[in-house]
Amino acid sequence: MADGRRPAGGPMDARRFAALADAYGGALRRWPQAEQAGATLFAETEEGRAILASAGRLDAILDRHRVEAPGPALHSAIVAKAATELRLGRRRQLWWLGFGLAGVGLAGAVAGLALVTVVTPDMPSDHYVMDANATSFGDAGSDADPLEENL
Repeated sequence: MADGRRPAGGPMDARRFAALADAYGGALRRWPQAEQAGATLFAETEEGRAILASAGRLDAILDRHRVEAPGPALHSAIVAKAATELRLGRRRQLWWLGFGLAGVGLAGAVAGLALVTVVTPDMPSDHYVMDANATSFGDAGSDADPLEENL
């Protein structure tokens, strides 16, 4: 193939064998199943044995590496920090909720003001003269029914 890969089951070259050894280590049993047959044949060559020996040395170094379990002090510090972050996150959430509600209220007030400004017709100033017959529904005027006033 043009990209340096080989068809499954075909002979393996040194470059592919070294790439697989770098990726999967010196133990052929950890390699992909499709690659194991060709790798087993190449591993019998001197170049293959050298590549596997190098990968085996790296495997041994990695196998010896141990990470100690965290002590109680580190564990307590992590738990305390997590609890603090959780509380701060909840407070931030409440603040943003408050800002959102205030924003919604402000938007409603602005929308109401805009609606009143747009819907309310402009009347000449002399129309707003209040007299005894004026109501919020209009001017009752002199033609109002006098019997309705007794109710």
